[in-house]
Amino acid sequence: MLEQNKEIVSRFNYEFIQGRNLQVFEETVHAEFINHTAPPNSANASKEGLLQFMEIMRKAFPDLEVEIHMQIAEGDLVTTYKTFRATHKGTFMGIEPTNKRVTFDVMDIIRIKDGQTIEHWGIRDSSSLLQQLTAR
Repeated sequence: MLEQNKEIVSRFNYEFIQGRNLQVFEETVHAEFINHTAPPNSANASKEGLLQFMEIMRKAFPDLEVEIHMQIAEGDLVTTYKTFRATHKGTFMGIEPTNKRVTFDVMDIIRIKDGQTIEHWGIRDSSSLLQQLTAR
């Protein structure tokens, strides 16, 4: 069960985030998904909000790559430490494309229910990302 849960999270990262496979998104994200990292009562906290956020990321960073460094599974939770690498090709957070290659780390905690991601808590190194985008 623990290895299966880690595989679900890995598929989401490699096949959906990096590979852009929408079928994998539908297979791995529960209809009642809640993103606890999104602002409270935000539309971004839902499954649809997650998909919209990923579209924003894809437009800004079309060559987004994921590298999972480690995963720890316990019960129905999977914690993942990963690095995103990409080239800034589209507007992101009001910053026009810089064509800079950026790297930022992310830590996620995912709760799995019925073989799908149903809850997410995450920390991303946004300050490092913004610093890389705005550095001269």
